[in-house]
Amino acid sequence: MVAILILSRGKCGLSKCITRYLVGMEVADLLLVITDPILRQIPWIYFPDSFLFITPICSSVNFLVFATTMVSVLLTVAFTFDRFVTICCEKLNTKYCTERTAAVVIGTVSVLCSLESAPWSFIYEPLYIIDNVPWCCIQKQSFHTSPAWTTFELFHRICTPCVPFFLILLLNVLMVRRILAASRHRRRLRCLGNGENHNDPEMENRKKSITLLFIISGSFILLWVTQVVFYIYQRITKRYPTAVNDPLYVTQHTAGMLQLLSSCTNTCIYAVTQTKFREELKKVVKYALYLIVKIVNP
Repeated sequence: MVAILILSRGKCGLSKCITRYLVGMEVADLLLVITDPILRQIPWIYFPDSFLFITPICSSVNFLVFATTMVSVLLTVAFTFDRFVTICCEKLNTKYCTERTAAVVIGTVSVLCSLESAPWSFIYEPLYIIDNVPWCCIQKQSFHTSPAWTTFELFHRICTPCVPFFLILLLNVLMVRRILAASRHRRRLRCLGNGENHNDPEMENRKKSITLLFIISGSFILLWVTQVVFYIYQRITKRYPTAVNDPLYVTQHTAGMLQLLSSCTNTCIYAVTQTKFREELKKVVKYALYLIVKIVNP
């Protein structure tokens, strides 16, 4: 929430286009943190009899988990593609890399992901009924036997995270190649013009501007790679966890933990890589402390 507040003020030295994408990603990540760990994981362990386990509610929560996960992932892809266009497609840059385009992309991704994830809310049925109230969510038997559901699940897993994972990896490789080639060319020109290889302020600024992208993309790839490899392994071998001490069970939950962690790292990344973000964060902390002191000692 603090990151959303700081980025929305637009005082971090980033373009409006980049700010739009970062705010969209932060909102999606915040919703994912609320829906998955807080509304799904924690109640399952600590509040097993809460109203969250009424079948329509828990099926809606599961739908929100799938939808917000997909939005978070695809917005990371959209942000990476936007930076790819900026670096590698100069003619398209001025038309595509705008605040308006970013807003349209974020809105379109959110709507499409919600529509694509909607069927997940229909795969559950109640485990038992008490006083005409359905409780708990278990997957319908048809979900495991129906070819339509099998196709849908495969399509969803391909969309999240397999294709985005490899797209982000590919786009970053292409951008690194372009940046290295441009750096060598610019350094050669400066050497020929001045006879010396001085520091290039423009190249230094360019490197700083793409550091944020590469760290966000690298974090995404590292934290999702276990999930991607595990899913591909399961599809090939058809092996599933059978007990708590099964290595597959441990791997499955470790992959899930790392996936959720990927939605919490961006704020730390901003704080590490962006000087102006750190300055704004200090102002927010100081103002919060001021309000606390004022409340305690009126």
